[in-house]
Order: sequence, then structure tokens, then C-alpha cells
Amino acid sequence: MQVGYSAEDEAFRLTLRDWFETEFPRFKAAWPSQPDPNDFEWRRAWEDYVCAAGWSGLGWPEQYGGKNWPLTRQAIFHEEQARIGAPLGVNIIGHGILGPTLIHFASEAQKQRFLPGILSNRDIWCQGYSEPGAGSDLASLSTRAERKDDHYLLNGHKVWTSFAHIADYCFVLARTDASLPRHKGISFLLVDMKLPGVRVEPIRQITGESDFNEVFFDDVRVPLDALVGEENGGWRLAMAAASFERGTYFIPRQVRFTQEVQALKALAANTRRDDGTAQLDDPHLRRDIARLAVDSHVLKLKTFRALTNALRGGPPGPEGSATKLHWSESHQKLMVLANEVLGERALRGPEPDADDREAGAWTRDYLWTRAETILAGTSEVQRNILAEQMLRLPKG
Repeated sequence: MQVGYSAEDEAFRLTLRDWFETEFPRFKAAWPSQPDPNDFEWRRAWEDYVCAAGWSGLGWPEQYGGKNWPLTRQAIFHEEQARIGAPLGVNIIGHGILGPTLIHFASEAQKQRFLPGILSNRDIWCQGYSEPGAGSDLASLSTRAERKDDHYLLNGHKVWTSFAHIADYCFVLARTDASLPRHKGISFLLVDMKLPGVRVEPIRQITGESDFNEVFFDDVRVPLDALVGEENGGWRLAMAAASFERGTYFIPRQVRFTQEVQALKALAANTRRDDGTAQLDDPHLRRDIARLAVDSHVLKLKTFRALTNALRGGPPGPEGSATKLHWSESHQKLMVLANEVLGERALRGPEPDADDREAGAWTRDYLWTRAETILAGTSEVQRNILAEQMLRLPKG
């Protein structure tokens, strides 16, 4: 396994670091108010700024405006952006999933039409996969697209669709032939969210935010040229899309996890117990924080393992499930521990509080982590994958 980066890559890192350390503080200082790291406008504005500076399409071929960087340099970019404290973008799905999928599977006309909008961040994309009756078991989806002369008639209901309320387009999995086995008969369609019959209903989350949505398609006329790849061949595209950026997906989260462990240690050092001593003086708390620090290191090693496998051209394997399971459950433990340290301060809730912004931020993140063992495949599904594919245990 490759542990660390080459001297050339580390020299490249310094160039990126200089840009981020110059431009992000400048951008932040020009913002008209104290930025909320979870605010859509703030996240979109920074993402626009990065793209305008030419830092997009990192792994795309140069003929489509990309930089064609190797995975190691893409990883370093994500590490440095996370290290400086920059917010995650709102078009991650467009840049990291759909863009590479179009490059590999779309027609030349589709590439010319859609890739420039992603590269510039002009067009925001969402992903129409999950349904009320088809979450982790995606192949049981019931949204259907019936071919009618020069268009498909799309009908169905998607749920947990991130950023659908601000998205310009959605790539949708829909059943185009119900007579075929369930993993077949599914097609991959590019749907304009402004088409008549598309309706978005935001879902209010426990944090008070609404970045998840329900999306309804009622007799939506989707042009035939919105089909990517072959009709009824969408499952293969969906699985390929899931593998793109597999070496870098968890890098910002891993970097942020390491930062949060340090922030938790500082919180415990600065929070007093009833007897006036620091919370960090509690040996049980120190033990729990030490365990989280170990989790952080192991997650970094898992990231290097994923990069090594990808650099060797290996297919995505069950190791990704191990990383997702480890990260999501460790992150939940971290946030539970932070709220225990906060004590009564955590009762202020997740809303911004001028008197105690620190507690509000920790509480908001604690509430958000409740979703992390569900999104991108539940912990139960991840354990099934590990049991079957890594441990070779029998089904049933």
C-alpha cells in the first residue's frame, strides 16, 4: 500500500496550499456577514469562485476542459481545501459523479451540451435514485419512463434527493421495461428540472435545514436524446457512477474528522466541571478522545489503501463499505461525546446563537450525523457487503 505522497506531489501541494491560504481568507473577508458553513449561498459562492479560478474537472480529459490530474493530485487538492476550512460545494454530484459518467458513457453531443455547465458550476445537478420503496435496494425502483414517439413519459416519486430544490438538472434512474429482470429494464435519463410536471417538495430535517427533497414526476415529457447509453442499460451506468471518485470521496470527511477530534480536545480542555477542573482531566474522557484519534489515523490509512487500489487500476471493492461504515459510526460517536462535554449548553439547539455559536455548531453537527449511518447505504447494508464479499459468509 502507498502510504504518503511522492516528493513531486508534495511540491505540488505547496502550490495549492499557497493559493488556498491566499484566496480563501480574501474571499471570506469580502463576504457581507459571518458565513454559516452550511449556508447554500456561501457554499455555492465559494464553489463558483474555485471553478472560475480553473480548479474544476480535476480528473477530466483536457479535451473537455479538464486538468487530467492523477488521483494523487486530486486527493491533495481535496485535502488542502478541507484543511483550510473551506465549505463543501453544492454541486459535488455534478463534478464528482455525473461528469465522469458522461465522459465515459455519453454521446459526443451530450458531452458538448452538459459538461461545460458542470465545469463552470453554472448548472447544478441532483441524483434521482432513491424512492420511498427503493432505498438501499435500488433495483426495486418503480419510477417508469414510457417511450412515446419522440419522448419518454416519466412518472414516479424520488426521495432524499439532495439539493433538488436548487438543481437545474437531475439524472434519473427509471424503469423502461417492466418485463425484464429488475436489475435490467432500467435506463439513465438526464432531466431538466424546469420541465412541466416536475415538482420538488423540500423535507425539513431535524437540524431545521431542508437540503433533502422529494421529487415528483407527473407525465414529464423527456426528450429521447436525454437517454445516456443504451435503453434498459442504466444499471451498468449507475454502478459505474458509484465508483467514480472512489479514491477521493472520503478525503474531505477524513480531514474534517481529524480537525474535529482536535476541536473536541480543545472543547474538553476549556469546559469546566462542577469542581472547577477541566473536563479533559477525566481519564475516561481522555480515553474516548484517544480512541477517536486512532479512528482518524485508521481512516487516513484506508484512504491511502483506496488510492493505491485505484492507481493500480483495480475495480472498486468492498473496502469502500468498510471505510463508509467506520467513518459514519465513528463520527456519530465523536458528536455524542461533544454533546456530553457541552452538557446544558447543548440544549440551546442547532439554530445560530450569538451568545454561544460554538455550542450551536456542535449541536447542529450532532443532529446531522444521525443521517450518516443511513445515507449512501445503511450500516446494515454495509455489514452485509463486508460479510458476503470480504468474509465470504453465507447468505441468509
